[in-house]
Amino acid sequence: MSEQTMDATVIERGPEVGQAVRPAKPARGEPGRGRKAVDGTLNVFSHAFLVVWGLLTALPLLWVVLSSFKDDAEILGDPWGLPSALRFDNFARAWTHGNIGQYFVNTGIVLAGSLTLTMLLGATAAYALARYKFLGSRLVYFVFVGGMMFPVVLAFVPLFKIVGGVGLRDTLPGLMLIYTAYSLPFTVFFLTAFFRTLPDAVAEAAYIDGCGPFRTFFRVMLPMAKPGLISVGIFNFLGHWNQYLLPVVLITSDEKQVLAQGLANLAISEGYRGDYSRLFAGLTLAMLPVLVVYAVFQRQVQSGLTAGQMK
Repeated sequence: MSEQTMDATVIERGPEVGQAVRPAKPARGEPGRGRKAVDGTLNVFSHAFLVVWGLLTALPLLWVVLSSFKDDAEILGDPWGLPSALRFDNFARAWTHGNIGQYFVNTGIVLAGSLTLTMLLGATAAYALARYKFLGSRLVYFVFVGGMMFPVVLAFVPLFKIVGGVGLRDTLPGLMLIYTAYSLPFTVFFLTAFFRTLPDAVAEAAYIDGCGPFRTFFRVMLPMAKPGLISVGIFNFLGHWNQYLLPVVLITSDEKQVLAQGLANLAISEGYRGDYSRLFAGLTLAMLPVLVVYAVFQRQVQSGLTAGQMK
């Protein structure tokens, strides 16, 4: 049999049953290969950008922490070097002489009250707007959303007069209420979208079992919204912890100042005295609670941000 006849026979028969057929290699210039090259280049640039962003965020924090263990001579003489010894007395001086301890107590009292009110009022309002349709519900929702776009700076003068008129100026309870009002728009906006992703069948089953609206909310729906509550709670915690303008307007007494005010005063006073080690120690103490909270609840924050996409 000639070679031409054998080739024709193979072509006619084709591949045998069970025989693996090797896929044809893409020719040069095909769009698939160019797309992979573009995707690989974008991945390289995106990873490089994230690395640079991480360094820009982490290096200043690391520099502040290392400077908190130095003395003033090391901070001025070798600002980028490592401390020769771990001087924990800097933190003790910042806590006592710098009044960081009093600022911490005031901030803790304000945050405990404002976060509790914000989460309770925000969760109940968001649940009602997400689950119940009533006259004006969309208007109420857009009023909350509009509150996110209102600059708080424009409200300083009215807030100063109103809070002073009801006798809550220069008081920690007054600051709690202002923090709560300031955080409610974002809390309602975030939790409304989250409550809409929860299954309706669970609430209907609770009603069939004899649960009323309040019991269904507190015993069934609120525990299911735990990831969203933790996420928005951490965002509110960070916003309240770093708030500076509202306390400056509403708090005038030194013994009632919160941590942001205290750190600003400490930076001004230590800049004149030259006690930079105590200043860096105070900054480290102020950063520590935020880093601990985020490190503990990191997974809950990520799950809460992505839960709305999993319905």
